[in-house]
Amino acid sequence: MPAWFEYLFNTPSNHRVHHASNPRYLDRNYAGVLMVWDRLFGSFAAERDDEPPRYGIVKNIETFNPVRIAFHEWVAILRDVFAARSVREAVGVIFGPPGWRADGQGLTSKNIRAGG
Repeated sequence: MPAWFEYLFNTPSNHRVHHASNPRYLDRNYAGVLMVWDRLFGSFAAERDDEPPRYGIVKNIETFNPVRIAFHEWVAILRDVFAARSVREAVGVIFGPPGWRADGQGLTSKNIRAGG
């Protein structure tokens, strides 16, 4: 596609990045139609030829059970909320980024990209 079109609109390349589990591509390209929002808020990542998107999730859940697949993340969130040591931690678990931990050592996309 023309470069100007890739810059403005959510194209197949931009959408592949959105569904990729590579650290470079995690939590990127949320745009439904216009990529301007991702560029504006710093969540844009271009697809790179040297690192093709790898589809999937960050951590394999080791099951084909559709009920577990559908609800495993909800169960994990509830487990973390009940393990929270304060209301602030519980709110952070619910409204923070996926993997958020009060000590900053959680498996967030930012930490994964940083190599830890």
